[in-house]
Amino acid sequence: MELPLVVGVDGSDHSLRAVDWAADEAALRQVPLRLVYAASWENDSDTPLAHVPGKASANELADFVVDTAAQRAQRREENLKVSFQISHEDPVPALLREGHNALALVVASRGRSRLAELLLGSVSLGVAARADCPVIVLRGSHDNQAKAGTRQRVVVGVGERPQSTAAVRFAFDEAERRHVVLEAVHVWRRSLYETPVPARQPGDPATSHEQRAADSLAAALRDAVSDRPAVAVLEHVVEGAAHLVLLDASARADLLVVGAQRRRGPYGLQLGRVAHMLLHHSACPVAVVPQAT
Repeated sequence: MELPLVVGVDGSDHSLRAVDWAADEAALRQVPLRLVYAASWENDSDTPLAHVPGKASANELADFVVDTAAQRAQRREENLKVSFQISHEDPVPALLREGHNALALVVASRGRSRLAELLLGSVSLGVAARADCPVIVLRGSHDNQAKAGTRQRVVVGVGERPQSTAAVRFAFDEAERRHVVLEAVHVWRRSLYETPVPARQPGDPATSHEQRAADSLAAALRDAVSDRPAVAVLEHVVEGAAHLVLLDASARADLLVVGAQRRRGPYGLQLGRVAHMLLHHSACPVAVVPQAT
């Protein structure tokens, strides 16, 4: 069975931009696009949808939102196969269920509620934290397109653990599809008790920390580089705080890829601190890739 790319829709401008991006991505991957609308999203009565005549019922609103999104996707990619699902449940479980049989989930960073103008939507966080497949949250100015972004670069954050493999492979695949450079970033920090060494002069050997970090990054990339020799790769080893380094990198990327370092919290699975910060502040779309445990 050909797995689709799934995008959540709610009729907001943000979700319509997500449809544009997802249509491009589905065309790049040559897979169908599936639109998912959850009925509970229509409860934001204080922010009605534009262009909906009169006071539409829940079913009429759902049909309107899905039809509008489907037509928009087909206009963008006329040969794209588009299907849809209207669900009478909360959006997070609806999208998580669709994610069981999806290549990836695409969600906007905001919905239709006024609170969403201030905070990253709970839907985006809930789905990114718990989905079985990669989740792409459309932050930043992504120019409504996945095909030929203005920055011509995919960035992947590579951790020290072997679980980084899934995120690395996803990033290589995306860079190859877009025919762009892949920048692999590995962040390291010295111990709190270590005194910073003086600045090195040209020709001085790298510090042991930097060398270990460079070796770790090269090892994490080795198999993917071998499998995708056409992808141009820039390897960056940087000392600092991971979330700050990656936020800086997001300003020069069309897509930022990170592994989902999940932890158990009082309300179930939650994202790790780095991914959480990136989803709130990244300058470009963020792909959160589940890691093997």
